[in-house]
Amino acid sequence: MASNFKLVLLFFLIHLTFIRVSSHQHHPLDPLTPAEINIVRTIVIDSNPGSNLTFQYVGLDEPAKPVLLSWLSNPTKPPPRRALVITRMNKKSHEIIIDLSAHSIVSNKVYEGHGYPLMSFEEQTAASELPLEYPPFIQSVQKRGLNMSSVVCTTFSVGWFGEEKSPRVLKILCFYTNGTVNFYARPLEGITIVVDLDVMQIVKYYDRLDIPVPKAEGTEYRASKLKPPYGPRLKGATIVQPDGPGFTIDGHTIRWTHWNFHLSFDARAGPIISLASVYDIEKSKFRQVIYRGFVSELFVPYMDPTEEWYYKTFFDAGEFGIGLCAVELKPLADCPANAVFMDGYVAGGDGKPAKMAKVFCIFEQYAGNVMWRHTELGIPNQTITEVRPDVSLVVRMVSTVGNYDYILDWEFKPSGSIKVGVGLTGILEVKGVEYTHTDQIKDDAYGTLLSENVIGVYHDHFLTYHLDLDIDGHDNSFVKSSLETRRVRNNVSPRKSYWTVVSETAKTESDARIQGGLKSADLIVVNPNKKTKVGNYIGYRLIPGSAANSLLSADDYPQIRGAFTNYNVWITPYNKSEKWAGGLYADQSHGDDTLAIWSLRNRDIENKDIVMWYTMGFHHVPYQEDWPVMPTLSGGFELRPTNFFESNPVLKTMPPRHVQWPNCTT
Repeated sequence: MASNFKLVLLFFLIHLTFIRVSSHQHHPLDPLTPAEINIVRTIVIDSNPGSNLTFQYVGLDEPAKPVLLSWLSNPTKPPPRRALVITRMNKKSHEIIIDLSAHSIVSNKVYEGHGYPLMSFEEQTAASELPLEYPPFIQSVQKRGLNMSSVVCTTFSVGWFGEEKSPRVLKILCFYTNGTVNFYARPLEGITIVVDLDVMQIVKYYDRLDIPVPKAEGTEYRASKLKPPYGPRLKGATIVQPDGPGFTIDGHTIRWTHWNFHLSFDARAGPIISLASVYDIEKSKFRQVIYRGFVSELFVPYMDPTEEWYYKTFFDAGEFGIGLCAVELKPLADCPANAVFMDGYVAGGDGKPAKMAKVFCIFEQYAGNVMWRHTELGIPNQTITEVRPDVSLVVRMVSTVGNYDYILDWEFKPSGSIKVGVGLTGILEVKGVEYTHTDQIKDDAYGTLLSENVIGVYHDHFLTYHLDLDIDGHDNSFVKSSLETRRVRNNVSPRKSYWTVVSETAKTESDARIQGGLKSADLIVVNPNKKTKVGNYIGYRLIPGSAANSLLSADDYPQIRGAFTNYNVWITPYNKSEKWAGGLYADQSHGDDTLAIWSLRNRDIENKDIVMWYTMGFHHVPYQEDWPVMPTLSGGFELRPTNFFESNPVLKTMPPRHVQWPNCTT
């Protein structure tokens, strides 16, 4: 048996080698290549000779939707390929559009509004090294009896708290690594350093508190450093595909059974899914579902209002970049044995391309799930059992934004559903305290005592997704199908009540705002111009995860900036410039360029090209099981066909060859 398994595995690996990114012409939505990033760098630097500029963001300036749709209907000449570049120069943010084909600058404007662009890794690294040579900080470390050689520092965005104008600064907090690599577990609480990024200097320094540094014992997480007793060893499991993989990758276009879609990588958003269409076997054609989908913002406010913590209200996408923080995926751990990996590229602070190795993995997943089944016992002398295994295709990326690791999945199912998953793991953001037992806590500690001298601070994670759905076409409507209780009248039945569906089509943006968990409803994007044979509008419905709404007051500065979390669902008309829910310049933003502000125009959305924005949230109360490394906490949502097909689209889906299926000869 062992030799047979090895032969099957070898056969699978040989087939796997044929799934690769092939040479192809640029798709208009492909991310920038290293060569294109170099072109961008050359053009920008040549146009600003002698200037000390830094590159904060370089990415594709995707064609306007009507232009791309025109190309899709007649793909002879691709749209102009352009790049969006944001630089810092002379303490100003410059927004530049570059035509890559013509090697020319299309536009170049200075941004004069509130907020600043993404922070580059290079400037964050430089800022975090400044305290290590700063005499007041060295004295603070020595005063605590600590060794400077075991001190590391890292960067934190500062938020906005009513200032009319503030310099481009961040805060530096430092930690002690003696005895552990889990430095987040050992904060030097009470020390805060403020760095001006434009001049790369420490401009403020505070040492207000002398809190014991939490102990290193029990915080190590490396397998090689852990000591007995150990937990049980898990048995290995793998997926073997004797017929080879079922998907192909051509450049950035992925094809798998019922699905075609485009996958690209962006420094800010991470994975972007575009042009997803599903095959309808009854109509013998692919039908549109998603034009473009991605994480628009990731808002993480902490609930400690004290001097050392109040500002921790992070916009992880707009301040740090979900894509910039992507990490190399580990085969057989992050992704199964049958996964195929793809690289990504970003521009560094100097504008040069930097490779992000194995940033995506794509794999077929079967976890013993059932696509559909039925056992029939009602026919005399017969037992009929029909069951189909459920195989899906997963696209995965992991972004490590400081202490937290976010596992981002897009899962495509043969049924036409798309499941979006988020896993939270990594290390909690903790506060050093004097407490060693809960009995000592008399006032609000703003968190849970996890270990001696360690508080896990309460916080939220809100992920806002931009979901430009094109349900079998571009003009769609949003329908709220509420479930309402009705009383039985006129004694027509022994029953006293029942519920029924009452549907309402949203006409304007204000009609479509939804706070989850308040009322039972199906939330459906329909194509009002197309119906099924029996007369139902075709659509896709949002099946939300557990509802989590912001609990901050509306006038609190973090919530003013994060007002896009006031509702779980928003619907807006398509607008190319409305891409980032927290604004293009999110760092120190004032909340004046957000989804909540755009939607105040209350535009018409009925039978229009519309975008759904969905915010999934986690209210995180830390517990001791989350320490010193947090087991994955999962959430997600589903986009599910709703009268999109004439009947069950997977009724005739054939199982893998090794699964017995009576009367199946193919």
